[in-house]
Amino acid sequence: MEAEKTVDWISSHDVITSLPNQKFLDSFLSRHAENKQLANHAAFSIEINRFKDINDLLGYEHRNEIFKIVGQRISFIFPDNVFKLRGDEFLAFKSNKDKTDLFLLGERIVSSLCSPIPIEGFTFNIAANVGFSRFPEDSDDLRQVIQQSACALHMAKKAGREKVMGFIPAMQDNLLATALFRSDFKKALASKAFTVHYQPLVDLRTSKTVGFEALARWEVSPGKFTPPSLFIPLAEDIGLIPELTEQLFRLACLETLNWPAQITLSFNISPILLCNKLLAPSIISIMDEMGLAADRLEIEITESALFQDANAARYTLKKLRDAGIKIALDDFGTGYSSLSQLCNFQFDKLKIDKSFIDTFRDNEKQDKIVRSIISLAGSLGVKVTAEGIEYANQLELLKDLGCDIGQGYLLGRPAAKAIFHQVTSSIIYNFPLQKTEREMSSSPPF
Repeated sequence: MEAEKTVDWISSHDVITSLPNQKFLDSFLSRHAENKQLANHAAFSIEINRFKDINDLLGYEHRNEIFKIVGQRISFIFPDNVFKLRGDEFLAFKSNKDKTDLFLLGERIVSSLCSPIPIEGFTFNIAANVGFSRFPEDSDDLRQVIQQSACALHMAKKAGREKVMGFIPAMQDNLLATALFRSDFKKALASKAFTVHYQPLVDLRTSKTVGFEALARWEVSPGKFTPPSLFIPLAEDIGLIPELTEQLFRLACLETLNWPAQITLSFNISPILLCNKLLAPSIISIMDEMGLAADRLEIEITESALFQDANAARYTLKKLRDAGIKIALDDFGTGYSSLSQLCNFQFDKLKIDKSFIDTFRDNEKQDKIVRSIISLAGSLGVKVTAEGIEYANQLELLKDLGCDIGQGYLLGRPAAKAIFHQVTSSIIYNFPLQKTEREMSSSPPF
């Protein structure tokens, strides 16, 4: 009998924290359905972050020790009814008969869990997010209340680390819309519904097109596009960015083969992929397979990509450059350590972010920044591209400053097929962009 009790306890509790687990919770909820003992309670869904960093540094043994400490800290705030669920998630119930300020209680949870944890001479800081829902105010079904608190947790995580959110009905609608969007994306990827549009890169000295940037496009219905700023983060979040990248890169390479030999392809890479050591071999293999020369490809990366894993990024960029592929640093000047990146990595081109080009004609500080970037690029022997050129006076000033390459609606709109033309100084488009066009042009192309 004692052995059976021990086995039953083990099966219904988390081995590391000794807290009740999902099996215990299911039994608990079944009992509650009959006696309603949790009326006027609130459910708190809690998720811990940064455990991967601890695993990488000290391994699973210390990760387990931190889990124990986290369980103890939550149990101190909630003496009863704390559960350790899957992964890094905990669930707790709190009586709300005294009308406790649940948001302040959530902040207390975050503050407690984020306090430094000393282990063997090291001090670790973890992060936590909290979502909560009320029973029966938000629902008279306790299982539904738990789902609602998890929904609030999901929205808190989207808002950033160490955020607390209480459930509101709109969150469920948002979660449903997200689930539908995710499903539509997976179907589109499986059916290869994504396409590539091409925006010209123009030599400002000769006014001739010298290349095209590949822009990811998802046409959900005739003439209606979902902006890349929406579906690229989704692809990254659900782990499908490698598959999407390969599909679009193959399409772009195929189109490039129809261009004159001196015209180059510019292709953006997700920061997540740059840290993957298989990226460079994959790109090179696809180019070899399709017969595209390496010197016709330019890979664009953003500064944020270099912060995720500098060593992995350096490895990938070196492999690409060794193969003859050029590297451009996109959105230059918008990161936190632009100059240090120029010291630590080799680039063939700097791209001035559109936010500078929008206002540099009328803003003295922006004007000085643009001039400095162009001068810096010249002294380093790399070319510079100005993004987002929409007006003729922007174009003329950039020419006078010695900018090498221009890109923007004035010089050519994105199109399903590359369009070659020569830009003259008489061209001027002073048209207002439609909202969707602005979203497309300002969001990361891929």
